[in-house]
Amino acid sequence: MTVKQLSLPELADGCARLGIRNVGLWREPVREYGLEATAKLVRDAGLTVTTLCRGGFFTAIDPAERAEALADNRRAIDEAAALGTDTLVLVSGGLPAGSKDLHGARERIADALAELGPYAERHGVRLAIEPLHPMYASDRCVVSTLAQALDIAERFPAHQVGVTVDTYHIWWDDTAPAQIARAGAGGRIHTFQLADWTTPLPEGVLTGRGQIGDGAIDMREWQDHVEAAGYTGAIEVELFNDVLWARDGQEVLAETARRFTEHTR
Repeated sequence: MTVKQLSLPELADGCARLGIRNVGLWREPVREYGLEATAKLVRDAGLTVTTLCRGGFFTAIDPAERAEALADNRRAIDEAAALGTDTLVLVSGGLPAGSKDLHGARERIADALAELGPYAERHGVRLAIEPLHPMYASDRCVVSTLAQALDIAERFPAHQVGVTVDTYHIWWDDTAPAQIARAGAGGRIHTFQLADWTTPLPEGVLTGRGQIGDGAIDMREWQDHVEAAGYTGAIEVELFNDVLWARDGQEVLAETARRFTEHTR
């Protein structure tokens, strides 16, 4: 998503030139290019797919909408397995129209995971609940903190459900380091993502993730937290940024790789 202006073949070529061996994929470009074609592309390029994003959106009240959400998440699990990744990132969903019931929305997430967790396990895929910054709670994700994510995840086996640690969404929360330790102790850190926080935020706020090093977040500090908690997996960079998307994608990819080496250990 950081370089969504690139086609998947362009992304694979750029990663090869830069020596990048891991890539996190989103469902939309995979669907556009074709699932089997994407699996072959990344395999032939020697790339490992770290995660697939995204499943989720479990908070609907209408039975038909809930059934469709479950069906779509089963498809997402199938896609993750076909791409060779063991992790599907979940954005849980916001409040349904007219609702003010955060607790009820979070319980519907747990209800969905009770159905999807065993299905994911049979396909060798883990579900990673991603808490999003509270500014997204009404329309995108009622899970706003790692504590809330873990309260849901811990109802299920760790090999079925864990969490995503994303610096952009948790850097403000002084309880997050302790929650990272809690997640690590339970084997529930399924992926770790970097993005910086810059202000002012753009209208709509969704595309405000800053390039690493441009904002307020100390990436090494958060890397220290997840590694102290036992995480040894890949570190992803996930930037939603209109300015970056308007630039040459190969330049942005190279810049992001440089920033990664400058701001992590």
